[in-house]
Amino acid sequence: MSQTTIGIALAGGGPLGAIYEIGALVALDEALAGKKLTDCDIYLGVSSGGFLAAGLANGITPQDMYRMFIASESASDLFEPEILLRPALKEYQGRLTSLPALFTSGIRDYLDPSQSRGFFEAFQRLAKSIPTGLFDNTGICQLLTNLFDAPGRTNDFRSLEHKLFLIATDLDSCEAVAFGSDGWDDVPIALAVQASAALPGLYPPVEIRGRHFVDGALVKTLHASVALEEGARLLLCVNPIVPYDSRLAAEREGGPNPSLVEGGLAMVLSQTFRSIIHSRLHVTMSRYGKEFPDSDVVLFEPCGGDEKIFFTNVFSYADRDRLSEIGFQTTRSDILHRYDAIAPVFARHGLEIERERLADKDRTLVQAVSDGKHNGLHSIGQITTQLGETLDRLERLLGSQS
Repeated sequence: MSQTTIGIALAGGGPLGAIYEIGALVALDEALAGKKLTDCDIYLGVSSGGFLAAGLANGITPQDMYRMFIASESASDLFEPEILLRPALKEYQGRLTSLPALFTSGIRDYLDPSQSRGFFEAFQRLAKSIPTGLFDNTGICQLLTNLFDAPGRTNDFRSLEHKLFLIATDLDSCEAVAFGSDGWDDVPIALAVQASAALPGLYPPVEIRGRHFVDGALVKTLHASVALEEGARLLLCVNPIVPYDSRLAAEREGGPNPSLVEGGLAMVLSQTFRSIIHSRLHVTMSRYGKEFPDSDVVLFEPCGGDEKIFFTNVFSYADRDRLSEIGFQTTRSDILHRYDAIAPVFARHGLEIERERLADKDRTLVQAVSDGKHNGLHSIGQITTQLGETLDRLERLLGSQS
């Protein structure tokens, strides 16, 4: 255990949010002198933030997350966003099989004079045949199961060295459930991540113990209170979802920016969703000072005027690199800008900020990932490279002796 109980809480935001958060986490990791983000006491994740929180709790550094999911196209455990867009065929099939019975029942009610039902009233039950989700996100569960089966990792909450909580919402009661808490710690971590990230409409609810779970952000954006109630005295929060501010973007870019309405319905709905999520988060955050007076909560978010965040193609490696770089640079700039306010807070909990490194305007995410943490530990990427070089030398040696 550390000198004080330190927690990390990561909000959701789909693939875009996760990519941004990886860059932000690398920035936080190297900004904290003598402290690794994989050595905190409590991890909490909601939706795609749960994907990253589960990785940190399993000892996977932010630098290795970047190597695995963004930089390397050949990594065996590489995340491909396409796995989130596979049709939910099982859901489609199950709903289609119910269609004949529903249609027959509708005809019977429509033709029955005692029912006195109009056409639309009689056939409204056909809505039950509509799939509850368009896409299948079981690929996330499969990917994480494979990832956590590696030596030194675990898919069992109870085997983790540190506490991990993944939040999902019970669809039938709107109750927020913290997987990893007492009574819910026997659920596989990978399955809990899938449930937490099951965005209604896009993905079918995930059935666990006969209950159906959807995205954890349905009730709250971050659920930071779970970590605070567990005893976190310093909670570092990352929220990648903020509304777009076209006026701020115009000031940054030095010219007029088009209105989001020109992007059609998708942009209007995206801005609406972002505004609701963001305002709800800040209303909740304002209460923590009174409810948990002995704890400090520090929130890191992107700038609302950075249009690259809102118009990024997650299926392009170049765009993913760019978005994670924005997360890295924005977080570094934020820490430096708020240094006088944040440094004393961190100091109360035995943490020091490496201000000189933050002041290096030329430092990039690639450099940070390449350098890793200067603590004498080898990253997965370094170990893999060294192993490959050793095997090559061994092969040459054996060849010369044959």
